[in-house]
Amino acid sequence: MNRALIVIDVQESFRAGPQWEAISDPEIAGKVNRLVRLARAAGDLVVWVLHSEPGTGGLFDPALGQVRLMEELRRAEGEPLIHKTSHNAFTTTNLQQLLTERGIGELTVCGIRTEQCVETTTRVAADLGYRVTFVVDATATGPIPHRDAPTGRSVAEILADPRTLPAEEVVRRTEYALSGRFATVTTVGRLEAGAALPA
Repeated sequence: MNRALIVIDVQESFRAGPQWEAISDPEIAGKVNRLVRLARAAGDLVVWVLHSEPGTGGLFDPALGQVRLMEELRRAEGEPLIHKTSHNAFTTTNLQQLLTERGIGELTVCGIRTEQCVETTTRVAADLGYRVTFVVDATATGPIPHRDAPTGRSVAEILADPRTLPAEEVVRRTEYALSGRFATVTTVGRLEAGAALPA
């Protein structure tokens, strides 16, 4: 086994927030479960990552109880669970040490948000020398307001603003930015059909 599946921030913190209604794929947990089944069947390591912002009083503050895997996901015994406080899964964790100790050189990544923590983890992993597969349809994100838009607006107001970047465009931009540079971009279905990277 020299591969690992990194599941990034598929946690209740997102579902508990108002922006969840505009998420690109509210059924992301089902696609992640499909990847987890593939990884376990292949003998690959599954690493679970949660984003945490202690002391903030927000949805990512562990004290509020939402910093936990979505209820549809089940971590198996022995699968690492790490908590990060940065956008990527390496900087504030022992992820690289964990992977190095197990001789892992290839990563498959999925999770929330496509362009934020999942993309950033992918870029850092590539720079660290890992061979990365980015499973684009097992990621999810929301629309991004324009930089000059006022803060504190409702989801409806954000969506109504013509300057807002729709979630679908965010995902598309990420595919273009990563493919051939930082990762191989693929889908859950292609991996299930055997279109995976060679072992």
